Amino acid sequence: MKKQLYILLFSLSLAFPAMAQEKDTTASFTLQDAINYSLTHQTSIKNAKIDEQIAINTVKKTIGIGLPQVSASADFNDFLNVATSLVPAIFFDKDAAPGATIPVKFGVKYNSTVGINATQLLFDGSYLVGLKASKTYKELSTKNTARTRIETAVAVTKAYYSVLISNEQLTLIDANLERLKKSLNDTEQMLKNGFVEKIDVDRLSVLNNNLMTERENVIRLLALNLNLLKFQMGLTINSNITLLDKITSVNTDQTPILNDGTVYQRRIEYSLLQTQKKLNELDVKRYKSAFLPTLAAFGNYSRSFQGDNFSSLYDKSFPTSLVGLKLSIPILSGGQKLYDVRNAKLESLKTDNNLINLKNSIDLEVAQAQTTYLNGQKSLENQKRNMELAKEVLRVTKIKYDQGVGSSLEVTTAETSLKEAQNNYINALYDMLINKVNLDKALGNINY
Repeated sequence: MKKQLYILLFSLSLAFPAMAQEKDTTASFTLQDAINYSLTHQTSIKNAKIDEQIAINTVKKTIGIGLPQVSASADFNDFLNVATSLVPAIFFDKDAAPGATIPVKFGVKYNSTVGINATQLLFDGSYLVGLKASKTYKELSTKNTARTRIETAVAVTKAYYSVLISNEQLTLIDANLERLKKSLNDTEQMLKNGFVEKIDVDRLSVLNNNLMTERENVIRLLALNLNLLKFQMGLTINSNITLLDKITSVNTDQTPILNDGTVYQRRIEYSLLQTQKKLNELDVKRYKSAFLPTLAAFGNYSRSFQGDNFSSLYDKSFPTSLVGLKLSIPILSGGQKLYDVRNAKLESLKTDNNLINLKNSIDLEVAQAQTTYLNGQKSLENQKRNMELAKEVLRVTKIKYDQGVGSSLEVTTAETSLKEAQNNYINALYDMLINKVNLDKALGNINY
């Protein structure tokens, strides 16, 4: 028994760590994986899809206005005091005095009615136009979802690039620290042997301390960028993720595409405004149709039950039925309908102006994005060359220092210059990646 118990405990000890490890899994994402995940789990995407479903329900609701409307009713009345009326007494007694009246109760104590009513809209111009408008409203909702998807993809891409940049910056700092620590150790040994002064060690120590502080700052920034990425993706902040893409895999040699006039059609904002224009035009038609008559058919069937005894109330019924048509012709409305039409036309005119302004805005955005992108390309190339030159300067300076023909101040200056060049390179690389996303967005090349 003891042997079996030991085996069971040993098995559990192996199982529980495995379960804990499985629970604490780390998800890996490429940039495309991160975008795809966000398009399903981001709250803004979920709400956009809900709005789209609301639009679908609104269309169905509008269609329902033109379908038969049927309602049923039932009532029961107990007249505690039956209404009394005064009638001329001569109706009951020919010899009654002129002007004499007799109180008479018309009706019974109990009354009940059960009926059903049906109406059918036959013609209503506003309904026909509203039906078209509801379908256009559904189209507008679908395009709003597309815009939200594009905005989400842009936000995730920028956050993903921010993490890659922080990782690249951390890699450069670690390389600097490794080299600086070696120089510091060598200089300390030379100080013990009397070949250098203490100030040489102090200068390198200052650089090392500053670099350590900068590394801690970058680590905190990296954690913040990771949390931002998880937020944009729709993940919880406590989730563990790793990025599969590397900064070297990002293509930054894209040649900008000139605005050939098709950019407007690729931009979701322009498409949304065109749909809004269609809604404005339908509004004009809807208000104009209010001047037309409406025609509806109706029918009613009911049964009335009356009696002085509740037990025999429903023994006998008195049916009533009718069918008919109702025609409504608008004649005067105090000018309200006329001004509704005029305002709808003015709203449509505003949308035309907005379309013109949006075209100009897109042209300006594309021009700015292209200029910024091209400048960023040149800046990145220049900062990369500067970083390589700073590395070479540091290498030569260290050789001179080791051979005794250079000073520690020159080494410190070269180290500082390299760190500055690396920071400039990181900033230029980040700007380049963000500019690439902005250019793609301006050209309408981001579609999800």
